[in-house]
Amino acid sequence: MNVVKNYICLLIVLVSLNFYAQDFSSNWQSHFSYNSITDVSQSQNKVYVASDNVVFIYDVNTREIEKLTSVEGLSAEIISAIHYSEAYEALIIGYENGLINVYQDGEVLTVVDILDKQTIPPNSKRINQFNEYDNVVYIATDYGISVYNMERLEFGDTYFIGNGGSQIVVKQTAVFNGHIYAACNIGNGVIRAEVDNANLIDFNNWTQIFTGGFVGVQSIGSKLYVLDVSNNMHELQNNNTLNNVASYASLPVGLKTSNDRVIVVTTSNVYVYSEDFSLLEQLGELPDYDSDYSSATVIGNAIYVGTTNNLSEGKPGFGILKVNTNNSEDVEAIVPDGPLLNEIVSVTALNDQLWMTFGGFSYTYNFSAGNRRTGLSHWKNEQWVNIPYDTLNVALMPENPYYLSDVSINPFNPSQVFVASFWSGFIELNNTEVTQIYNEDNSLIGELDGTYNQSIYSKFDSEGTLWAVTGRVEKPLTSFRDGQWQAYDFSEAIDDPTSNFGFAGIEILLDQERVFLGAYNRGLIGYNLATGEVKAIYDEVVANLPSTGVYSLALDRSNHLWIGTNKGLRVLYNTSNFFESDNVRTEAIIFLEDGIPKELLEQQFVSDIEVDGSNNKWVATIGAGAFYFSSDGQETIYQFTTDTSPLPSNNISDIALDSQNGIVYFATDKGMVSFKAGSSNPQETLENAHVFPNPVRPDFDIVENKIKIKDISENCNIKITDIEGNLVAEAQSNTNLRFRGYNLEVDGGTVYWNGKNMANNVVASGVYLVMLTDLDTQETKVLKLMIVR
Repeated sequence: MNVVKNYICLLIVLVSLNFYAQDFSSNWQSHFSYNSITDVSQSQNKVYVASDNVVFIYDVNTREIEKLTSVEGLSAEIISAIHYSEAYEALIIGYENGLINVYQDGEVLTVVDILDKQTIPPNSKRINQFNEYDNVVYIATDYGISVYNMERLEFGDTYFIGNGGSQIVVKQTAVFNGHIYAACNIGNGVIRAEVDNANLIDFNNWTQIFTGGFVGVQSIGSKLYVLDVSNNMHELQNNNTLNNVASYASLPVGLKTSNDRVIVVTTSNVYVYSEDFSLLEQLGELPDYDSDYSSATVIGNAIYVGTTNNLSEGKPGFGILKVNTNNSEDVEAIVPDGPLLNEIVSVTALNDQLWMTFGGFSYTYNFSAGNRRTGLSHWKNEQWVNIPYDTLNVALMPENPYYLSDVSINPFNPSQVFVASFWSGFIELNNTEVTQIYNEDNSLIGELDGTYNQSIYSKFDSEGTLWAVTGRVEKPLTSFRDGQWQAYDFSEAIDDPTSNFGFAGIEILLDQERVFLGAYNRGLIGYNLATGEVKAIYDEVVANLPSTGVYSLALDRSNHLWIGTNKGLRVLYNTSNFFESDNVRTEAIIFLEDGIPKELLEQQFVSDIEVDGSNNKWVATIGAGAFYFSSDGQETIYQFTTDTSPLPSNNISDIALDSQNGIVYFATDKGMVSFKAGSSNPQETLENAHVFPNPVRPDFDIVENKIKIKDISENCNIKITDIEGNLVAEAQSNTNLRFRGYNLEVDGGTVYWNGKNMANNVVASGVYLVMLTDLDTQETKVLKLMIVR
């Protein structure tokens, strides 16, 4: 009876669960790094390249590059293997968590059978290799082998081929002379079975023919080669013995066949062999491309080699290197434009430019958890300018630009930025060139016990003063203006400065002469610039803070201070009496859900808060994605997660708003995407107000895409009339807010019109007048708009 039960348990067939992924490209844009390559595949004239959690396709004839990201519908999980099927013209993408995407005919099919399988442990679902044979693909995984039918795009059987039908790691499979061979790691050897056996789900039909550990098996023509864990390549002999044909200095990281060639890749060499294992090409380290190799393929007289990041040395990968086999000095790096890395710590946006950092520290301000040598990335004029660690290091010697955590852009001189290093102070760059570093030697930035400067964050105020914070020093707050530094003592609020590892966020109220900081273990700290008084609130009973760890601050347009902690969200509604009152209290935002009071973002880690032109709030979390709330937090306008958007991760490290173009940038631990939100900051005057598109042509979807009137003032009345003066639509800045269902709606400094009149009908062709009136200054402006239906 027990034997029957055990046998039935092994008859596990994955029920195919497929759905086509959504394409988000109409409202979203991807900003991923493609420098570090995981795997490559090829067709006759294209190279398919997997990098972290994205794919790009290079056409060797046209030299064009196509990108596939979460915006186009890919999963944003970490890719472990890819394979292109010539027969089915489909790209199969496998992930470390067991997910599979099939890219075919411009659509992405998501297959979650392995991912959702409860009987397979989550850490055993990694896809290691795809091996296509006839109309199926054998999928080598960390639990065994699964079969995927390419004709029907559905799963077949799953083979658990360990002792007693147990789950074991299968690194690769190959079909040879009527048998399917599996290279198994961790002492399970090479196991084979007859490929046409209809009952391969029975482990008794599989035979271990060699013991030990193996990481690769490939068939080519009349040969079968297996690679063991001791760096040795063997050929299978007719008497089922192995003949050693090559040994390598290190364990190869890649083994595949391509165009009648066997390709072996180590981190420093690529070997190309013929069918009988004669060495045809050997590619060693390339002088101008100091990077480890990960994978390779061959098309024509070119080797396409995948490179990887080496973060311990601060060296990014180069994407794919195309090397001419007739001239090894003829090398071309092929990589889509993108930032240095995908693990992003901070992003800063201003006037159509971006800066990104990748170093940083843990959420307990422990730099050992951050990336030490990373560099910077700068986006401007639709192009990335990457400044690798080596470039910064040479410019700053003998200082070390370690753990870069933040960038501030000077709003009065956008070519000047200041970069925080959680080791060496603040680095000044002008036009992307390093010009200065500020530390204890030439500024008032403090140093921890004569070791390093834990500079964390900086921000410019409205008058052009740079405010900066440094951890574990008596004077953590400094300001810099016209070449002069000033430091501010916090010992009144922090008894032992070395125990307060870090600060998050700076908000400056110049009219109230005070500065607010978020602190790691001291809650909210305020500094009175007029009196030098320092005050901290951090307890749960009086101050109502859910945690002493404050990780984000945002001052909104009503002077309400929004406070993000690792255990929820609070608002300080009265900032003016912070020093005068003995009972300063923050408030949770309470909303009703089905009539039941709920706390907004209760127990959520709030990593960033940004306020847009309409006083609405973008809120980043660790684990729950990003939220867009109305000005008072009572309405959730958007919630973006990996399930509902192309966010590559629900861990949002930072959000940046660019009021120039209405784009919101989401930085995560797996890359960055941006959303065309459309909001902008109101302007002081109506001088630059304009309407677009103008004229509105017949092919423009006026209802869906809407006409925009940009750069209006904060308190503005908008009237639209026809040429005869008949009122067509009217709105007011603080009344007809966006997302409330109005035909004419206002979002900060931008007005949206769906082309409908007051009777809710789309207007006819003609000339229309847009009349703007600033209700505070009585300034007026009239714009003409042509609509052609």
